[in-house]
Amino acid sequence: MPAITTERLVRAFDERNAVDGLDLEVHEGEIYGFLGPNGAGKSTTVRMLCTLLSPTAGTAVVAGHDVARHPEQVRLRIGVALQDVALDPKQTGAELLRPQGRLYGLGRADIESRVVELGRLVDIGDALGRPIGTYSGGMRRRLDLAAALVHNPQVLFLDEPTTGLDPVSRARVWEEVRRLNDELGMTVFLTTQYLEEADELADRVGIIDAGRLVAEGTPEELKRKVGDDVIIARVDGDPASARAAVTGVFGVQGVEARGSELVITADNGSATVGPVAVALDNAGVRVRDLTLRTPTLDDVFLELTGTHIETEEIQ
Repeated sequence: MPAITTERLVRAFDERNAVDGLDLEVHEGEIYGFLGPNGAGKSTTVRMLCTLLSPTAGTAVVAGHDVARHPEQVRLRIGVALQDVALDPKQTGAELLRPQGRLYGLGRADIESRVVELGRLVDIGDALGRPIGTYSGGMRRRLDLAAALVHNPQVLFLDEPTTGLDPVSRARVWEEVRRLNDELGMTVFLTTQYLEEADELADRVGIIDAGRLVAEGTPEELKRKVGDDVIIARVDGDPASARAAVTGVFGVQGVEARGSELVITADNGSATVGPVAVALDNAGVRVRDLTLRTPTLDDVFLELTGTHIETEEIQ
């Protein structure tokens, strides 16, 4: 049985469908990355799957139970770490985790052993006796993750778990997510605004736009759909006027103008970059630099949605 399935799932707000006929199937034991621009329906989807919002239409089944008909059964089997981490700075980490265990019916001895185990699992054991107000941003994220894991859930929902963290703290959270998946076989449903995060962690990625799933597959499968290689030409003047010069070059699959750049997808970049340079020169286009690279999820995202994911600046 899949860990998560949705069929024609809809959530409407004021006659507008934030989620519009969504079909998903997430396998047991996989990390599933869920990507989309702001307002695409990512967080609304997660809130329905976590029973925080009721579907307007369609069905969703999580850990074997329908989210609308048996929400209490779903809640017993999932862990949730949402974007906003609301922690009492005067509590210690252990004082936060113990009530979580009691809420899920764990006995005192089980709670104490679970607190110690979670401290090791998410690498905050030495800090559990300290007030949360002394924690760094990365430690708070890991403590919030530990709180979602107290009852050893079947499915873990992480809604943009590393937004606003510095690169070092973000990498530490990635390590914990991988460890949970590897050591416990836990299914992880991850929404993120960091494309490299999905590329690094996810077994499969789903891209949502305007409430609909527009693409799904492994990161490598999605990147291959864009093309084998990407040529970036930084030019002087209007790059849109230079598009015609390279559109007809043999091997060029597509051309996009982004700011001062031309983004050219090609079957064989190493064989195409020379003819592209010649075509631009013949058209009188001054090229500042020409770069060849493999496609990224950002290229996939732009092709499918016509926009980039706008990431939040690190504080």
